[in-house]
Amino acid sequence: MPFANILGLAALASIIPLIILYLLRPKPLELKIPSLMFLMLAEKKKKRFASLRRLIKDPIFLAQLLILILISVAIAGPFYSTEEELSGEHTIFVIDASASMNTDGRFDSATDIAKTYISKKNSIILAENIPVNVLESGGSSATKNSLDSLTPKGSVADLSSAITNAMRTLSNEGGRIVVVSDFTNWQGEDPVSAMRLAESYGLKVTFVRVGSPTDNVGIIQGWIDADEEGYTYNCVLKNYMETTQNVEMIIDTPGSQNKKKFQLDIGPFSTKQFKLTDLGTGITEVTIDREDKLAVDNVAYISIPANVQNELLLVTDVKRSPSSTALSLLPNIKAIQSNNVPADLSDYKVIVVDTQQRAITSEEAARLSTFIKSGGNVLVIASPTLDPKNANIDLMQLLPVKIITTSESSKGVALKVEQETRLTKKVKFEDIAVYTYLNSTIRSDAVSLVDTPSNVPMLAYWNVGDGTVMYLGLSDMLGEEAWNNFHNLPEYPVFWAKVIAWLGGTGDIGDYNVQTGAVSALSKEQEVTTPSGTITTSRLLYDEVGVYEVAGKRIAVNLYDDMESDTTIDSSNVLERATSNEGGDIIRQTTYTANKYVDIYFIIIAMLLVVLEILIIRNRGEL
Repeated sequence: MPFANILGLAALASIIPLIILYLLRPKPLELKIPSLMFLMLAEKKKKRFASLRRLIKDPIFLAQLLILILISVAIAGPFYSTEEELSGEHTIFVIDASASMNTDGRFDSATDIAKTYISKKNSIILAENIPVNVLESGGSSATKNSLDSLTPKGSVADLSSAITNAMRTLSNEGGRIVVVSDFTNWQGEDPVSAMRLAESYGLKVTFVRVGSPTDNVGIIQGWIDADEEGYTYNCVLKNYMETTQNVEMIIDTPGSQNKKKFQLDIGPFSTKQFKLTDLGTGITEVTIDREDKLAVDNVAYISIPANVQNELLLVTDVKRSPSSTALSLLPNIKAIQSNNVPADLSDYKVIVVDTQQRAITSEEAARLSTFIKSGGNVLVIASPTLDPKNANIDLMQLLPVKIITTSESSKGVALKVEQETRLTKKVKFEDIAVYTYLNSTIRSDAVSLVDTPSNVPMLAYWNVGDGTVMYLGLSDMLGEEAWNNFHNLPEYPVFWAKVIAWLGGTGDIGDYNVQTGAVSALSKEQEVTTPSGTITTSRLLYDEVGVYEVAGKRIAVNLYDDMESDTTIDSSNVLERATSNEGGDIIRQTTYTANKYVDIYFIIIAMLLVVLEILIIRNRGEL
């Protein structure tokens, strides 16, 4: 019999003290009686094994011996292996929560149908562009409550990823996957392919379709152009019907008491485009004024941030540096330069420290510390003044990295992205050659986004109090003293726009207008107001159409998806492919190896022997 914990058998050594205890226990007093002397002489030959015979015949000793043996074996975890049939008791529901499921009660039908498949143990995965686990191994009551609380979202669903996640959960012991969707559109792999893969593991996969084709007119695209006169919004509408539709549009601009209205004629299965010029700051709403089976694409939100003055402070002792040039070109932001850290920092959200010749003083570091802990954000750029030989220790303690010394490389050090975020997208860090850098290590609570091959952090951040400190190891020194070539690359101004937007500055207009399904890595865990409520997170998924409020910024989120808005699609072919026998030659697994542990039975027998021992002692009158 195999054991899960073979070292547990070492407990059998407890038998030795038991035997010694019985052998050494006091013996009865012997008295010599002459009339019995002849009998004692007859017993002399048996004395050598007398003690051993008494042990074997003593029921209490035997009971205690068996108890120790049973407990020792139980500690070792004895088990035997059997081939078990794959169970269907665990059901995982994959519920499509895409924008098209808002059509004509499709999502309500999906949750109602799912309730008819509830089993003893259930899990729920909400299929969005990123699968969301709603319930894990819940009972029937908890499953019904969870299904009742679900609502459809506004993105495109990745059904294949959701099915794959469910397959991983059930691959060991088996079960059933129930996919409820309208199957009109999806991102990622074909869900039927994911179904075939799950079936190859012996899992039963059921596709249930909800909804039927219906008419729709929706906003399928929108973008903002910036020019000298302001911002212009371009909107594209599409008619999915067989007849021309006269559509009335309502434009609700911030600060205006009167809504603008106009009408558009859109031909059958055609699109129509219009523009809104000179948009004001705030949230503008564009609405299709008509009852529609799919309301989520009948409205578009446009967010134009206010031009906040004195929002960013650049502390530098260099008149013209690449960073100061990049910051001066950022739209909707005014960068104020100072050669020191002023006493009053209340006007700023972001401070960039780029002192190349003078180290920050203790007084300045104390001001920065107070600013950060109160919710401010500071970016510190590497320079010779941060070398431990020159730097102020108070400033060094604020950094997310621990700087050791200044290092050089004649051939140039390459960089690698450790974590993909919006800060690292569209920035070719692999094209940057670093010749001089501050050799450092990441602090335990900090996050490194870009490293050297030897894991020296070059872009890292961490939270201090309510604020954030970011470290950029790419110095922007120029001329013969330049540490790298980053400032010569076309991605340099793009990177600065991303960094300032991420730290809380106004940034690019695109940061205020995103499409559903976008994911944002926030600088810290914080409270976010979504169109449906308030959440606390450090990784935000924009999965609803509407306005989000993040760190004081109002972000407009829209669907803008032609296929998701097409409610006329007949998805019956998906079910036909799912129920066909074209599953390939994959050998399906029907059983799995299960380990049956029997330690509990050993413990029960040991307990019964304890009871027997007590009864024997009581019967002898020793209790």
